[in-house]
Amino acid sequence: MRGSVRKRSTWEYKVELGNQPCQRCECGARFWLERKPLDRCPKCGGELREQTERRQSCVTGFATKKAAQAALTDCLSSLQRGTYVEPARIILREYLTREWLPAIESTVKPSTYLTYKVYVERRIIPGIGNLPLQKLSGATLNAFYGRLLTEPRAEVKPAAEGEEKPKAKPPLSALTVRHVHAVLHRALKAAVRWGYVPRNVADQADPPKTKTEAGRTLHVWTVAELQTFLASTGEDRLYPLWTLLAMTGMRRGEVCGLRWSDMDLAAGVVAIQQARISVGYQVQISEPKTRRGRRAVDLDAGTIAVLKTWRKRQLEERMEWGALWTDTGFVFTRENGLPWHPDRISKLFDETVARVQKDQREEAERTGDKDAKILPRIRLHDLRHTHATVALAAGEHPKIVSERLGHANIAITLDTYSHVVPGLQKEAAARIGALVFGG
Repeated sequence: MRGSVRKRSTWEYKVELGNQPCQRCECGARFWLERKPLDRCPKCGGELREQTERRQSCVTGFATKKAAQAALTDCLSSLQRGTYVEPARIILREYLTREWLPAIESTVKPSTYLTYKVYVERRIIPGIGNLPLQKLSGATLNAFYGRLLTEPRAEVKPAAEGEEKPKAKPPLSALTVRHVHAVLHRALKAAVRWGYVPRNVADQADPPKTKTEAGRTLHVWTVAELQTFLASTGEDRLYPLWTLLAMTGMRRGEVCGLRWSDMDLAAGVVAIQQARISVGYQVQISEPKTRRGRRAVDLDAGTIAVLKTWRKRQLEERMEWGALWTDTGFVFTRENGLPWHPDRISKLFDETVARVQKDQREEAERTGDKDAKILPRIRLHDLRHTHATVALAAGEHPKIVSERLGHANIAITLDTYSHVVPGLQKEAAARIGALVFGG
C-alpha cells in the first residue's frame, strides 16, 4: 500500500487502493462496484461490463502538509486493518430518503415506519440534511440537538398569501430530541453495515437527558373518580368499551381490534391477538405492541356482565339493520356493524369526559356547592395508567400488573408506576417493621 502528499490549491493525499471491481461503458465511463451493479450507464444508457482495474483515492482540503500526512497515515492504517471505507459522495438527505427508509419499510410496523419518516422529513433533513454523510461527527450532532432544544420550530406549511403568519412553535422537548437521536443512530448503524461510513458517529453524540419514567407526571383518576365516570356514562353506547379499557389496561388499538372470537366470556378471558391502529389516519391491522409480553387478560365478574349485556345489544342492532348490517366480527362496532376508527374513539372519549364535567358544574351551580369536585380531564390512554395505579394501590403484585398491561418486562412497570402510589413504600416499611420488631 502506497500513498503520497502534495499541494495544489490545498494540501491533499493520494493513496493506492489496489485492484477493485468496476463497471465500464463503451463511452469510457467507469463506475466502481461498492453496493449493487448498475443496469445501464447513467451517462449514455449503454451496456456495462464488469472488470477489475487499479484504483486510487485522492482526498483534498487540508490546510497544512502535516494534516494531510496524518490523514494519509490513518488511511493506510485502516487499509491494513481492513476497516477502510471509500469516501462516499452522498449527503445525509439522499441517504435517508433513497437508501435507508426504503430499505427498512418492509422490516418494521407501518406505524413505526411513519414515525421514522416524520422525524426524517420534519426534523433531521431541515437541520442537517445537506451535510455529507461522512462529514457527520458527534460534535455536529450535538450542535444540531442544541438547536432543536433552543430554537422555535418552523411551520411545516408556510402561511398562504393574505393569511396571518402563524406564531412560532416552542422548541422541541428533550424527550423528542432523544427520539430524533434514536432515529439517526439506527440510520447510521445501517450506514456502517452497508459500508458508507467506518463508524457510527451517533455513539459519540450526547443527546439531552430526560426525566426518567419515574419522574414523569401521570394523569390518572382515583377509584372514586373512575366510579363517577362509569356511573355517569352507564347509558352510553360506548360504556362497555370505556369499562373494558379501565378494567384491563388494554391499549386503544387492542380494544378496537378485539373480535368476539378472541373472547371467552364463560371463562372470563380475553386473548390479545391483534390491534387496529391508525397510521396517517389509515387504519391497519397490526400485531400487539409487545406480543411476547401478554397472551391473555382475565376479566372480573362486573366487566363480564357488562360485555354480555353489550353482546345482546349488538345482536339486537343486527336484527334491526337486517341485510344492511355488516358482520365484521369485531366486539365494538357502530350500529351497522362496521368497526370504529381508533382516532374517533379518542375524540368521543374526550367529548364524553367534557360532558360529564359540564353536568357536574351545572349540578354544583344548581345546588350552590362551591366545593364540588369536578372530574379531572385525562386522555383515553390514561385509562390504562389508571388501571395500573388502581391495581398497585389494591396490593396487586407488580408482576401481575405487568402481565395485564402487556409490558415487555416488569422493570417497565416499576419505573412507570411505582411513584404514583406513594403509600406503597410506607406500607411496605410498616409490614417489614412489624415482622422484625413485632406488633
